[in-house]
Amino acid sequence: MNKKVKKNLLEYGITGTIILTLFLTGLHTEVFGFVQRGVLKTGLMNPDVEAKSNPKEQAKKPKADFNMSLINSKGERVEMEEFRGKVIFFNMWATWCPPCVAEMPGINNMYNDVKGEEVAFIMLSLDNEFQKAIDFNKRKGYDFEVYKLAGNLPQMYASQAIPTTYIIDADGNLALTHQGMGDYDTQEFKEFLDGLK
Repeated sequence: MNKKVKKNLLEYGITGTIILTLFLTGLHTEVFGFVQRGVLKTGLMNPDVEAKSNPKEQAKKPKADFNMSLINSKGERVEMEEFRGKVIFFNMWATWCPPCVAEMPGINNMYNDVKGEEVAFIMLSLDNEFQKAIDFNKRKGYDFEVYKLAGNLPQMYASQAIPTTYIIDADGNLALTHQGMGDYDTQEFKEFLDGLK
């Protein structure tokens, strides 16, 4: 075997070992999430709130379905109906989803800026084991509550992509749907939420 072939085999072996180690330890989600956070900062993935603020678009908003039961991290049952009358930031995510992990720091920052009586957050984990989501939230030091479904997901929230975020205005209308990761920690988005109260 010549030196070039040996060198290539060694490089592929090391690269393969690193990739395998990342996947076996679960660190690949963190690494890909870190890279995707950089992409988020470019603004290319931001939700299109400008178009949704248009009066013609607002007239087309469908009514949100509040028929959803949840379980929070303390094991308490919560009905989505309890949030009616508030602006709702509803995000479907999972710990194994790098784009979800990428947008979490921004969501937490935004949560701390707008939380209160008028805005509710439903961070719905799609993990098979809810404890993973609870542990992830604690480990990262995020301040928002995490939930799992306690029944069926209403059809209007069925999405082929995660993360998917739905914004429901205080009148109970579905004001925005954003599939894929987004940077919600922007002044524009906070003003958009404020306008839905």
